[in-house]
Amino acid sequence: MKTFTYSFKVNAPLQKVAEFHRDTRALKLLSPPPMFVQLHQVEPLSEGSKAEFTMWFGPIPLHWLAVHSGVDAMHGFTDTQMRGPMQTWRHTHRFDSLDERSTQVNEQVEYEYKSGLAGLFTRILFNPLGLRVLFTYRAWVTRNQTEK
Repeated sequence: MKTFTYSFKVNAPLQKVAEFHRDTRALKLLSPPPMFVQLHQVEPLSEGSKAEFTMWFGPIPLHWLAVHSGVDAMHGFTDTQMRGPMQTWRHTHRFDSLDERSTQVNEQVEYEYKSGLAGLFTRILFNPLGLRVLFTYRAWVTRNQTEK
């Protein structure tokens, strides 16, 4: 299994960063163009809550069903793909207070591609460089939404 990690600092208190990530609309905001996310069913973040959505890359849809676990309202959660384009996708978000005005966000994704043609598109999109671009964008949005 492959692992991707990404960390960044946000000049906002822990509570504000955690609240942003608990917002059911955050996934749409955190998806960079040309990616578009269509939410089908997103339950409020809690242990066992589900998020069903489609990520569109132009005309190509990737359907996902993710389940949340390890939910700690202030310190993060894990979303695990139950159905979707990857063989395995487990994304852990952790938030740590650096002081009363800044937060460290630590992201870890454990993933495996499907074999053959089924995994070809995801091997292109979610390769290490693609993940770095995605998470750099997410860091920018997180800062933009919480440092106000």
